[in-house]
Amino acid sequence: MSTAVVTASYAADFERCRLLCESMDTRLKGDWTHYILVASFDVGLFRAFEGPRRRIVSERDLLPSWLRAVPDPVSGGRRKLWISPFGLPLRGWHVQQLRRFSLSRHLTEKTMFSIDSDVVLLRDFDPASLWQDGKLALYRRPAGIQPVMPSNHLEWLAHSDRLLGIGPSRLPADDYINTLIGWRSDTCRALLDYIESRHGCGWVRAMIRSRQFSECLIYGRFVDEVLGGEGHFATSDALCHVLWQKDSHARDAEGLKHFLADMKPYQIGIGVQSFIGHDLADIRELALGKAA
Repeated sequence: MSTAVVTASYAADFERCRLLCESMDTRLKGDWTHYILVASFDVGLFRAFEGPRRRIVSERDLLPSWLRAVPDPVSGGRRKLWISPFGLPLRGWHVQQLRRFSLSRHLTEKTMFSIDSDVVLLRDFDPASLWQDGKLALYRRPAGIQPVMPSNHLEWLAHSDRLLGIGPSRLPADDYINTLIGWRSDTCRALLDYIESRHGCGWVRAMIRSRQFSECLIYGRFVDEVLGGEGHFATSDALCHVLWQKDSHARDAEGLKHFLADMKPYQIGIGVQSFIGHDLADIRELALGKAA
């Protein structure tokens, strides 16, 4: 069974993406092709990673021409905004989600295995193991969204209500967000078709009517609340051990070791958010035993 491993990245995460690729080449088993989705202006940089099992895909081959990147004047042009006639300007993390959704319409692989570029695989894993009796594992954390949350979860939940026509949600609600998850390609295509049928316009246009959206919530709730779980079985075992908070561990090699000690037996990788400030050389040495 073939798998499309999907990573949406950008120039600032280039070295983190390099480490991800190295860990994948060491740890990922089975029949897979890695698709790295980037903005058109980053394609040349990421070509360095291309090979027999890895392809670089420009967002211009995935997204409508009316959604285009421009320099962000607030950052002095160092960062980009994506503007369109149909919504407020988007940040890169919004567009990365759109690229992943769109790729499903270009794939022949049955599985989309999404891995963020700040993830490092530490254990051997074959994505084909996500399937059982013709059904794919769906990560779901029961009651993971509480009435008071320190993030935008409630707005993401409300967006999925409107987009899918399934609300209003009751709290607590299930959470589907992780940095290492599997989707069925055919289910993702069905999701985009469903959005277009319901809203009478292209799915991108419907999705960006608000900037507060989460791909994982949209996919997970579509599976559970529109399809009734068809083609999937639920699991609360998150494959990635994620370091989300700045102050949860010391920002040095020793802090990373303490973080790693909490890794569960079923977890195959770690995700250290780039904004936390851990040295990439420490992450590399911990993960692969190599100096940067």
